[in-house]
Amino acid sequence: MHIIKIDPRALKDNPDDARKSKSTPQGDALLAATIKAVGIIQPPVVSPEADGGNGFIIQAGHRRTRGAIAAELEEIEVIVTDPAADGGAMRSMVENIAREPLNPVDQWRAIERLVALGWTEEGIAAALSLSVRQIKKLRLLANVLPAMLDQMAKGDMPDERQLRTIAAASIAEQKEVWKAHKSKKNETTSWWSVANGLSKTRMYARDASFDDELAQAYGIAWVEDLFAPADEDSRYTTDVEAFLGAQQEWMTNNLPKNGMITESNNWGQPELPKKAERVYGKPKKSDCTAMYLDREGKVQSVVYRMPEPQTANGMSAKGKGGEGRALAPAQRPDVTQKGQDMIGDFRTDALHEALQRAPIEDDTLMALLVIAFAGQNVRVDSGSGNSGSFRSQIAPHAAMLVDEAGNLTFDKDTLRVAVRSVLIEVLSCRRNMSNSGIVSRIAGAVVGADSFLPNMGTEDFLLCLSRQALEGACADTSVLPRNKVRDTRAALVEHFSQERFVHASALFAPDTNELADWKAHNEIVEDEDATDVDGSVEEPDESDIDSDAVSEGFREAAE
Repeated sequence: MHIIKIDPRALKDNPDDARKSKSTPQGDALLAATIKAVGIIQPPVVSPEADGGNGFIIQAGHRRTRGAIAAELEEIEVIVTDPAADGGAMRSMVENIAREPLNPVDQWRAIERLVALGWTEEGIAAALSLSVRQIKKLRLLANVLPAMLDQMAKGDMPDERQLRTIAAASIAEQKEVWKAHKSKKNETTSWWSVANGLSKTRMYARDASFDDELAQAYGIAWVEDLFAPADEDSRYTTDVEAFLGAQQEWMTNNLPKNGMITESNNWGQPELPKKAERVYGKPKKSDCTAMYLDREGKVQSVVYRMPEPQTANGMSAKGKGGEGRALAPAQRPDVTQKGQDMIGDFRTDALHEALQRAPIEDDTLMALLVIAFAGQNVRVDSGSGNSGSFRSQIAPHAAMLVDEAGNLTFDKDTLRVAVRSVLIEVLSCRRNMSNSGIVSRIAGAVVGADSFLPNMGTEDFLLCLSRQALEGACADTSVLPRNKVRDTRAALVEHFSQERFVHASALFAPDTNELADWKAHNEIVEDEDATDVDGSVEEPDESDIDSDAVSEGFREAAE
């Protein structure tokens, strides 16, 4: 046995070769590219012609020889052996059967070894004629718990979806799940159970209506799903709350005229106003649009139509004269939707400043903290403008109130800072999903947030006022209304440049009727009787409940 160099084109095929079926063009192209990049790693085995010729017969390595020819190599190394008695038939059979490709774990370890030696992912991909994406996919195994890798190296592999889920989880999470689901000796692993224990809801970038700027504002960091098809946007996030919050804000910012934001019901359909009729055909100018989030977090919109208002005699508001009578033009509201949005921002900023700077008694702070968490925005969607989650913003303040042993230990100043910070994160007047509702108005009135409202006598805000509202703003000033609205507005802007103007609708004092409705809706009613789900009434046993003891307990707690 010896090694020689020879032109691969001079080698002859073995008629006794066991592999008669042709290899795939893709496989041949891969082999040729690999040979061209790194050469032939294992030389083909040849033997001299048995009939006395001067040529060589290929015993093993027919595909390598063809790959070398395709790679345009002038010569290659071959191992020359004595011809077999059977013409090499058994040798060919063994060479094609008794071999096993590298499993993914071994492939990953080999790739990591190449990277340690200075190879780049691009270079490895070129040498193996693989895509960089495939190399990155194999390198995901670096994120897998070593104990799981050892099991995979035995040939017990999860499928791609399961491996994706496992690699996306932290090592600490993998360790906890592996304790519960690791396989017993000589048994295969229930990778479905492992992946199920680590699975998290994914929200994909392709389903997002918001842009990268809004994603950054909500702290969304996209992660690429390397196991997804390469021709689609496979970026995702597991921060569901941030994704939905960004979607909500996008809807708020892009709400069309006559539009509203609604929620979906249990069947995934939008909740429309009462008597609204969904429009499936061509919409009219008077039709309204409802935007909502479906079960996958995608922004959807539907068109609906409200019934025409009826006159006292039951006829359509279009009038007795028929279709041709024009409706009276709708009166412009005193403050537009944009103006209401600006008021919400003004209120929120003033409220937060008042909570930071205004003098507040400790018992008042406690009461405000209670009502703050009764707000309609409590999930909590913060109105402070911070990109992080509520927990991430509050946790440092909470940590300052607890010692190393888990006991509450703080001074009053530290407690006041923590409580004020919680209130700032929770209370919001913004016209988006962070809106606290009436409780933010109550809190603002209590702490005197009106005095922190900015001067609203600016061009941007006054553009949001109707003629009637602009003329109303002139009442307490030396400015007289002009014939043209823009002239009145310009005069007011000039006037209020020297003094502060706050529109009455921006003040924090809640509407009396709204406040009464809120209190009535949330009134605690003590029922003496308890009703079961079947409608029966269960009389409490006086021996089971000691009312005097309960009342005394509450009094002691209050003291």
